[in-house]
Order: sequence, then structure tokens, then C-alpha cells
Amino acid sequence: MAESGSWSNIRKIGLLSTSALLDLFGITGKERDAIESHQRRNSVTIGHPPFGPVVIRDQIVLNENALGTILDGMGKSDYFRLLNGKVFFWVRRERLERLLNGRQYRNRAHDVLTVDTRSLIQSHHDHTHLSRINSGAFFGSGRRGVGTFKRIEDYPFEELKKKQKDDAVVELAIDYAIKDISEFTIKVEKWIGGKPVEPIWDSVH
Repeated sequence: MAESGSWSNIRKIGLLSTSALLDLFGITGKERDAIESHQRRNSVTIGHPPFGPVVIRDQIVLNENALGTILDGMGKSDYFRLLNGKVFFWVRRERLERLLNGRQYRNRAHDVLTVDTRSLIQSHHDHTHLSRINSGAFFGSGRRGVGTFKRIEDYPFEELKKKQKDDAVVELAIDYAIKDISEFTIKVEKWIGGKPVEPIWDSVH
């Protein structure tokens, strides 16, 4: 899921993590620290020619004040930088629908990309990690920290399948950026209220 209207820029520059966007746009110092190392309670718009404005999404479902109580092996700023250095995908449609139908997002439009996961992982395997939790949410997701993201070959899938069933894998995360994301994208749709309402692009045309 991306901010509404983002697809045209994503096709040009790729699907970039927050850290990659800050690097591309030359954001440094206190401005960067506020975006990258702390909770974003609101979306932030940055811009630089020739790409125009880009929206970095809020982290409203995290809780910076309480985060320290559930972190293992790192501080709060380290955890925010960890998240901001990755590009995230839901692996189950049901979780996407639930999030976009939630109170914070249900009245907002989003660009939703459907991706050929097998091809994406084959191309970016060395930078791919899996998570058993929604790493960007505070309530209901449990402890997190240095062991949250694991390489595919190190991921305890069978063990988690017994405990979490269909949620054995909650997130797929790729480090820093996927500049060739359009090669793996099957379709892009406009979603409102947890469901698609308008096609934007598909790989056939």
C-alpha cells in the first residue's frame, strides 16, 4: 500500500524505503532525524526536482512512548531506523483489508500494488526478510527488536505454522529499495475503505 497518486513516481524511481527516499532527496540533520529516528505521528511531504513531492507515510499505529517496554537488544531510535530502512509487503490480503478499513485509513484513498512474490524474492533474495508480527504496530503484536526480521532460510516457518496458522508469516521486508519494482508488479489499484474501487495499471497493458 502506498499513498494515493504514488504509482507514477514509483514506476520512475522504484519502491523506496524511508531511508532511501531521504538519501535520494538529500534530507539530513535534524529534519532527517525527526523523520527517520522517531515516530511519525503524521505523514510528511518532501520534494526535490525532478521527482516532485513525495509523501512519507505516518506511523500512527506505533507508540513511541511505550515502545521501549517491548524492545529486545536495541533502543527506540534504533528500531525506528530499522523499520525505515526496509520496504514492506503484506503476505495476506486479509491483513491489508483490515488495515485499510481501520479507523485511521478507511476514508483515505491508497495505491495498492499486487506483486509476483516468487519473482520478487528470486531477484532480491539476499535482501529479503520475513517477520512473524506486524512490526509497525504496537498493540497486539508482541515483543520485537534484533530478532524480528529473519532471512528466509533462518525463518522458523513450521514452528510458527503450528502456533499462528495462516499468520506464520505476517510481513515480507526487503532492505532499502526495490528500484525495479515495476518488473514484478502485476497490477495497481485505487483502494478506499478496505476494498479496490478503481484500476490504475496492470502489467498486460
